[in-house]
Amino acid sequence: MFEDLTAKLEATLKKIRGHGKLTEKNIAESLKEIRRALLEADVNYRVVKDFVERVRQKAVGEQVLRSVTPGQQIVKIVHDELIELMGKSRAEIKMAGIPPTIVMLAGLQGSGKTTFAAKLANFLRKKGHHPMLVAADIYRPAAIRQLQVLGKNLNIPVYAEDSRDAVAICKHAVKAAREQGRDVLILDTAGRLHIDEEMMQELERIKAELKPQEILFIADGMTGQDAVTAAKEFLERLDFDGVVLTKMDGDARGGAALSIRAVTNRPIKFLSVGEKPDAIEPFYPDRLASRILGMGDVVTLVEKAQEAIDVEEAKKLEKKLRKEEFTLEDFYAQLQQIKKMGPLEQILSMIPGIGKQLKNVPVDDKAFVRVEAIINSMTPEERRRPQIINGSRRRRIAAGSGTRVQDVNQLLRQFEEMRKMIKRMKRGRFRGAMPPGTLPF
Repeated sequence: MFEDLTAKLEATLKKIRGHGKLTEKNIAESLKEIRRALLEADVNYRVVKDFVERVRQKAVGEQVLRSVTPGQQIVKIVHDELIELMGKSRAEIKMAGIPPTIVMLAGLQGSGKTTFAAKLANFLRKKGHHPMLVAADIYRPAAIRQLQVLGKNLNIPVYAEDSRDAVAICKHAVKAAREQGRDVLILDTAGRLHIDEEMMQELERIKAELKPQEILFIADGMTGQDAVTAAKEFLERLDFDGVVLTKMDGDARGGAALSIRAVTNRPIKFLSVGEKPDAIEPFYPDRLASRILGMGDVVTLVEKAQEAIDVEEAKKLEKKLRKEEFTLEDFYAQLQQIKKMGPLEQILSMIPGIGKQLKNVPVDDKAFVRVEAIINSMTPEERRRPQIINGSRRRRIAAGSGTRVQDVNQLLRQFEEMRKMIKRMKRGRFRGAMPPGTLPF
């Protein structure tokens, strides 16, 4: 997400930080590079023009030019203006006073709307709600079936009918939600290949009949300015409440995220960052601004860790570490928790300073798969006592896991190094109070 834009902005801001003294000339040169980076990221040209002008006005002020660290002041100005551009603060979903809260999803076909419907339901369930999905796309082949499969996998009910009347389906779903005690109803409406008049009228009828508390426009983040153009047209007809950007884990240049808020004056509420049911992030402008400028996003990283890590298991592991009883079974359990947090590259990019170091360095999530396969091919005794794994056992484990003996050897060496590190830490830091859940890796 935003890799190219981040790299270009980092290079520009690093250059200006290197100047001992700021002048209007070197500020103008830097702003020219910032303008070019934003345009290449497919940000709307009017948005770029206004953004650069606001930064210029603040950057040439007396306070910045006389600052002890003028370069850092410029970085702060760019950071603050990015936050302003994307909406200042987190915009929550409005909940109804009397359930169910109706959330209506709208957007072009292929934008990831049906997948997002399931992700949103899963997200809200984790927040203590009881969602129901509504299959209101009566046009796309297999759309209803897709939503039913997603709902079944998540154990979330899906309301569907064999009907050609989307408005009636949605009205009947409200009644079903009340009968089943469901407090959130998510309407997956039909996606449009383009702004189709008949189908837009259908959306207007659903809005008029159900009066949803929240209408979200689902925009494909990879389409850049096309997503912004579609958002403007949907806004005129539906007056939606917020935007969701999908496919932000791909090679999106970021233009939609930086343009859509300014063009529509509607907040971005969520980012969809993968295919898994939990690949959804609430949108925080300040956090994304930090990521774009290569500053990481520690807060989101901590939140992901809190969701993935079992506190009780962490305490048990801490006791094992103190007694030097850490085994391959414990190592395997830790891998499972790390995997729940998302792709490794995405996790590492949230750590300040890591993004630059990872540039052009391949981060292979498949390495996790190989490690899991090797450990799964071991007997319980071998996992608990890896020192008994001799040559013949290594060959058997390699054959069973579809890997090479060298891969098995490498894992065992790395595990032994980890055990040695734990011993060294125990002699030092473990003698005092160890923070609960602290891990040595």
